[in-house]
Amino acid sequence: MNQDWEPVKIRPKTGSRKADVNAAVRAGGAVVTEKKHGAGSNSRTGDKNLSKLDAETDVLAHATVSMSLSKSIQKARVDKKWSQAQLAQAINEKPAVINQYEAGKALPNSQIISKMERALGTKLRQKK
Repeated sequence: MNQDWEPVKIRPKTGSRKADVNAAVRAGGAVVTEKKHGAGSNSRTGDKNLSKLDAETDVLAHATVSMSLSKSIQKARVDKKWSQAQLAQAINEKPAVINQYEAGKALPNSQIISKMERALGTKLRQKK
């Protein structure tokens, strides 16, 4: 009963900030604009921690599997006449994981190593 059936006209926004500045310059007015560096962003400039990071000389790296472990995995796999893909399928992992372990580039995961020991039927880790 109280519905308004008048047409609604949608117009684009009028006057952007840049257009307002340009109009003021054309009119001959003195316009001072200021660019805010880093406004609306998460980055900080001049942070004290940046200089600490630049001065850091230590080389930090994750511990990877030892070469003795990688060689023992490879030897046990070859003795069983399995490919990397067959070993990966036996332990339900991707072949790339086996490749990383044998290359000595993988981060050691005791669960994966235990799976390989069970599948290959040998102890791969040496007690210290």
